[in-house]
Amino acid sequence: MTHTSENNIPKIGADGRPWPNLSEAVSVWTRIALLSFGGPAGQIAVMHHIIVEEKRWLGDARFLHALNFCMLLPGPEAQQLTVYIGWLMHRWVGGLIAGLLFILPGAIAVMMLSTIYALYGKVPVVTALYFGLKAAVLAIVLQAVLRIGAKALGNSVMIALAGGSFVAIFSFGVPFPLIILTAALIGFFSSRMGLNAFDVAGHEAKNGVIDEHDTLLGNDVPAHARGGGGGTRGVVMVMLALWVLPVTGIIVLLGWDHVFSDIAVFFSKMAIVTFGGAYAVLAYVAQAAVETYGWLEPGEMLDGLGMAETTPGPLIMVTQFVGFMGAFRGSETLMPLWAGFMGGLLTTWVTFVPCFLWIFLGAPHVEKIRESKSLSAALAAITAAVVGVILNLAVWFALHVIFRDVDTVRSYGLYMSVPVWDTLDITALILVVCALIAVLQFRVSMLGLIGMSAVVGVGIHYIVRVTI
Repeated sequence: MTHTSENNIPKIGADGRPWPNLSEAVSVWTRIALLSFGGPAGQIAVMHHIIVEEKRWLGDARFLHALNFCMLLPGPEAQQLTVYIGWLMHRWVGGLIAGLLFILPGAIAVMMLSTIYALYGKVPVVTALYFGLKAAVLAIVLQAVLRIGAKALGNSVMIALAGGSFVAIFSFGVPFPLIILTAALIGFFSSRMGLNAFDVAGHEAKNGVIDEHDTLLGNDVPAHARGGGGGTRGVVMVMLALWVLPVTGIIVLLGWDHVFSDIAVFFSKMAIVTFGGAYAVLAYVAQAAVETYGWLEPGEMLDGLGMAETTPGPLIMVTQFVGFMGAFRGSETLMPLWAGFMGGLLTTWVTFVPCFLWIFLGAPHVEKIRESKSLSAALAAITAAVVGVILNLAVWFALHVIFRDVDTVRSYGLYMSVPVWDTLDITALILVVCALIAVLQFRVSMLGLIGMSAVVGVGIHYIVRVTI
């Protein structure tokens, strides 16, 4: 049982350890932010390793419960997961700290790379750096699939549900919300019928799962998580104002027919309608950026994706590159670089402010769902489906790392990515295999793996490829 201070932040955790203060939280979330490469799968792996396995702030069941909630929301699930856990540990202040720190390194890096790209195009040394980093990122992503899958899939029913989820989304392009809804209904009605396939409590302490009772939070719902206490309603109103008022002001001042108005409205709409995580958003953004608004040339979206994949932070940070290039090319009132800088900031603002809003609005209610057996079973089924989705992300990323070209098959109901076999990059494949051996066999740290891969990537470019 936790001992709580006057401001509802516990002094002592359920496992008897002192509760981490905000300074320690800043340190932990900064470390997570700097190591969060490779899109949502890699970022979830980093968070799980540090928050669950190393710090033991919360256990596997609670971590996956939080992930399930975030996967149901529009927007980047990994960033929202940091906000959720930060809120769970230190109320809304903790959520703001965790979420902002998770965004900051990537925002700075992508802004700098966008500037270089706009002025000089592709820079060889940066391309070489990406080449090495992608191998490390893929190894981290695959390790995440193995770890999370081993801990989340407690029986053959959940394994089958994860497999079905993967096949549905990878082979047939079934919409992510439909997969999640189907899984939730399966879990809910299974529990109602008295089946225990999705009984979360029955799977704890198996497969190396970290039990909630051995963590700081324990198994209880924190005081501030009951009914939106701790000033959460006020924070929700502030977040809503921070999102809506700037967009409205831009439209009033500049009119509808302006690049900044287009950016504000388009990415605000994206924050509402794009379910299924970053990868689900990419096609939607790319099509609009190239065909509707003319912000990017065909193929440039992949360059922006390369920036986002190989810099820390959310993969959805590729939208900052899109906004930067759109304003850089489309503004008639500002110098191109200033316009690009402002366009990138505006994009990031309207993309991520809603993420905080969704978490602060829904988190208190979702946390209480853990007390309902049927609803917990529904979320446990979603967990299994999410494992399949993460596997899909890993395969998608692997195809784009190991092959230079990937096609999409659209026939007989299939809608799946297939590699162009004669574009196999042998060098990339060797790097990926070496990275996997390093991380799985020799337990090389993530930071060490990323550093070594970056050096090797640059070395291969200047020693091998330049002489070919």
